[in-house]
Amino acid sequence: MSDQSRSAERIVGPVPVEAAGLAPGRGRLAGRKILVVGAGTQPSPEPDAPIGNGRAIALLCAREGAAVACADRDPASARETLALLEKEGGRGTVIVADVADAAACERIVAEAEQGLGGLDGLVLNVGTAAGARLAGTDAEAWDRTFAVNLRSHFLIARAALPRLAPGAALVFISSVAALGPGSQLPSYDASKAGLAGLMRHVAFEGARSGVRANVILPGLIDTPLGRSASRGRPSRARTPVPLGRQGTGWEVAYATVFLLSAEASYVTGQSLVVDGGLSALT
Repeated sequence: MSDQSRSAERIVGPVPVEAAGLAPGRGRLAGRKILVVGAGTQPSPEPDAPIGNGRAIALLCAREGAAVACADRDPASARETLALLEKEGGRGTVIVADVADAAACERIVAEAEQGLGGLDGLVLNVGTAAGARLAGTDAEAWDRTFAVNLRSHFLIARAALPRLAPGAALVFISSVAALGPGSQLPSYDASKAGLAGLMRHVAFEGARSGVRANVILPGLIDTPLGRSASRGRPSRARTPVPLGRQGTGWEVAYATVFLLSAEASYVTGQSLVVDGGLSALT
């Protein structure tokens, strides 16, 4: 049994092979060239640490036939993602950049286009959080969060839209925190909510050239970052999810691949919640 499947069983109980990252590719993105911003995974001291959303997305895109540009501010993590997808026979490249730097956002797109020989898919997975409640969030924390969580998405989408081929797709990764104040981090909640408005505008402009844009809102997902959040706020891990478990990074990745693929050719300007029913049934 792989480390990924052991982690899935230990944390969330028995799950389908897709949710455990064990399903074979089906060629759903064959020939596509996709940039994943935030393709690394936060380092974890746990020997059976789960996969992060960004790495799962990059690996699944490659498994489904795409060439993938793995962008991350952590060069070691980005290179590890590339090594993992190459081990499975995939093809890709690494881009190191911090999206908090406005100039780096345009460079990411240019390097991805050059490294892949074109660009017809973009996933924006980066995010950060700072402050605590209104009283514990100062202007600097607010601005830093928005620079990463919203401004960078705007800058990268703006740079990418003229370069994307007809039929291309953008996927923004938000959070169910955009739907309610459960995180107790106002800068995080507000910036993630802002992604929906940005996505709709990108979808509107992109429609003229057949480019789609959608947003995914993950709920409680078992990732290294999620476990770190639960250590800081233990009540998070006890949240009663209707499906009875946390999700996996692979489940976010499969939703992303759907929106990138031709299977979603008539889907644009939409928000897809991947949260086990948490936001609708509790």
